[in-house]
Amino acid sequence: MQSDNVQSSQGVTLVGAGLPMRDDIAQALNIAPTLVAADGGANFCRDAGFLPAAVIGDFDSFDGIHADDFSGSRLIRIAEQETTDFEKCLSRIVAPFIIATGFTAGRVDHTMAVWSVLARRIGPPVLILGQSDVVFAAPEKLELNLEPDTRVSLFPMVPMTGRSSGLHWPIDGLTLSPMGRVGISNRVTGPVSIEFDAPGCLVITPREALAAALAALID
Repeated sequence: MQSDNVQSSQGVTLVGAGLPMRDDIAQALNIAPTLVAADGGANFCRDAGFLPAAVIGDFDSFDGIHADDFSGSRLIRIAEQETTDFEKCLSRIVAPFIIATGFTAGRVDHTMAVWSVLARRIGPPVLILGQSDVVFAAPEKLELNLEPDTRVSLFPMVPMTGRSSGLHWPIDGLTLSPMGRVGISNRVTGPVSIEFDAPGCLVITPREALAAALAALID
């Protein structure tokens, strides 16, 4: 088994074992054509008829019985147990961006670990594609071009302050905190500009805003 990075000049679709849907994988691949599976996500890829370019993880969920099904995939096993498979993948993918699916509909503790890793902004910019939402970690300055009345939620993973324009409820002068005030269910009134004084805020928008969210992260 190889132990080097996955490198792509295009976006990467990352599939986890949190009950990914075939249509979601297909949608992500239209934007990010290099397919990588996080451990047990490889089993879902196989069952949906997709062959990942690589499988990354500790392989505690990867179905080794059917390893021959992945003879065309690079198998990158990382045995350490200090990080999740999601973090292992982000730290070993070199690409302009990642669209990840299959990380929000499985076990709650796994999903919470994903939010923690996402907030630390490891590796390339990442967008999590969920059933109804797109989630990503905000850079220190975020510019979003969304339709008026689009829902935008801000969930701080650490205490922080910031400034905003284009939101119905500005965040200026507020302290956002996971143990206090959070910024869910805000809505857009015009071009959105947000500056944060610290990293660690997650932004949640409807799935329909995927293209706009991606543009905000890679432009």
